[in-house]
Amino acid sequence: MKRQFGKQDSGLWVEGIGTVCRLLPDDKDGDHHQRLILDMRNGTTLLLVHNIEIAEKVPLGVGDRIRFRGVYEWNDLGGLVHWTHTDPFQIEKGGYIRYRTRDYC
Repeated sequence: MKRQFGKQDSGLWVEGIGTVCRLLPDDKDGDHHQRLILDMRNGTTLLLVHNIEIAEKVPLGVGDRIRFRGVYEWNDLGGLVHWTHTDPFQIEKGGYIRYRTRDYC
């Protein structure tokens, strides 16, 4: 994702591993989303936005490591990843958050 950030790419499916460095309040405007900031170990942070109306909320704490797949959207703060859930239209493979041995999608 460092390449996508440098190129200011958006709309790309990405996979990665990060460590939770901050838990943010859930976004309850429109679709409800779990929000957290990941340390990507390459000098960047990433906002991860997980739709908890489609997928189960992940029981995370600061310091937890996760693997994820979702759609990257560039912003000047490091970008964000969303669509970390199955595709409700069954067009795309969809995304996930893997925590410990479980996939939340």
